[in-house]
Amino acid sequence: MIDTPSLVDQYCHGVLRTELGLGTFEAQLARTEGPPAPGTTLFDTQTGFAVRRWCPPLLGLEPHCPPASYLARRRELGVLEAGRRLLRGSGITTYLVDTGLAGDLTGPDEMASAGAAEAREIVRLELLAEQVADTSGTVESFLANLAESVHGAAANAVAFTSVAGVRHGLALAPEPPGAGEVRGAAGRWLAERRVGGELDDPVLLRHVLWIAVASGLPLQLHAGLGEPRSRIDRTDPVLLTDFVRATAGLGTDLVLLHGYPYHRQAAHLAGVFPHVYADSGAALVRTGVRAAGVLAEILELAPFGKILFSSGAHGLPELHVVGASLFREALGRVLGMWVAEGAWSLGDAQRVAGLIATENAVRVYGLGD
Repeated sequence: MIDTPSLVDQYCHGVLRTELGLGTFEAQLARTEGPPAPGTTLFDTQTGFAVRRWCPPLLGLEPHCPPASYLARRRELGVLEAGRRLLRGSGITTYLVDTGLAGDLTGPDEMASAGAAEAREIVRLELLAEQVADTSGTVESFLANLAESVHGAAANAVAFTSVAGVRHGLALAPEPPGAGEVRGAAGRWLAERRVGGELDDPVLLRHVLWIAVASGLPLQLHAGLGEPRSRIDRTDPVLLTDFVRATAGLGTDLVLLHGYPYHRQAAHLAGVFPHVYADSGAALVRTGVRAAGVLAEILELAPFGKILFSSGAHGLPELHVVGASLFREALGRVLGMWVAEGAWSLGDAQRVAGLIATENAVRVYGLGD
């Protein structure tokens, strides 16, 4: 029996505060640009089946109950009580929350209260830059305010996160852009941008990444599967190799989030570079009953002190439950098999489980400080 009594969810989002109908609930289960195949629903996915397996018992229902019955029970309890039961039933004891998504989502304090857990904030760099742009009248004020805002955020945040891979791709030039290059890019972007416009300029994306590197906080980089509109071929973490080399020795850890289907590449980078870490959790939510196979592939290459758990959950507290449950089951299955085969001792398996579930994240993010 591999025991993981507590989990640090190193990357997630808040949950929706509003009641959801069948259609709006399903829309949170899969990131898709259109409806499901005729005659099916988005419950007909590995994620949907995992929700039906792990979540109904936390609301007093049998596993695998029909979606309509589950949602009826959810509405009966109300969004606050259902969320409280689900989050507290997940076994997650610390949430690191990316507050950079739009929508009526709970923040770290609400996540901590609902989940009877600790919670800290992760600051999304691109949103921070966009907020600065909304209130800066000139290029000079924008650049000065951006540097000041990143520095100020570092005082309270536990990490920075970037979606440069989603916005542009991970094949960014690795070196910091020059001052003239940054001013020119900022001038063009601000002149063309409307209030609320997204940051997608490659020069400014590099600039804000390097400001974050200078802060010394861990920097999370999204890789692999992401938003439906992103090109997955541009999010292979191998494309970050030159940036990884350029940041070596500067005192900032890089955490490669999500990764799947490039999780082996992320694990390889974590094995080669001392300041690189690989995420093991969010990929499991997508793969459901195949989660143990994916986790085993990460464990093939990444040192065990370089792998961290996350749920990657967004919107539904069910996804926090699924992320934690699939991770625990996959970890127990993989490590348990190796113990049963005599390849590992039970003590070593338990120690590695503790590293991945909790201890690595505590060390990387300074949660014990």
